[in-house]
Amino acid sequence: MPKGMTATQLTFQQKIKVISKLYEGGCKTEKDLQTLELAEMLKIPGITVPELSIIVNLQKCVKAHTLYSYLGGGENEQPDQNG
Repeated sequence: MPKGMTATQLTFQQKIKVISKLYEGGCKTEKDLQTLELAEMLKIPGITVPELSIIVNLQKCVKAHTLYSYLGGGENEQPDQNG
């Protein structure tokens, strides 16, 4: 980890990097993100296996309306509507 950076900051930077790759790869809306499948993810230039995990988490958070909390590393403030 670069000197002076917290794990949260590094994670935030990684998430933003993945969002940038998604956008550059043509995934520009929440709907695009939700319909993105593994085969399409693998076609994104420069995507790595750890970044695939971030994409899956982004998909889950967009669906659950908790993206802001996820990006900031905070807890989910939304009540669980499935339970």
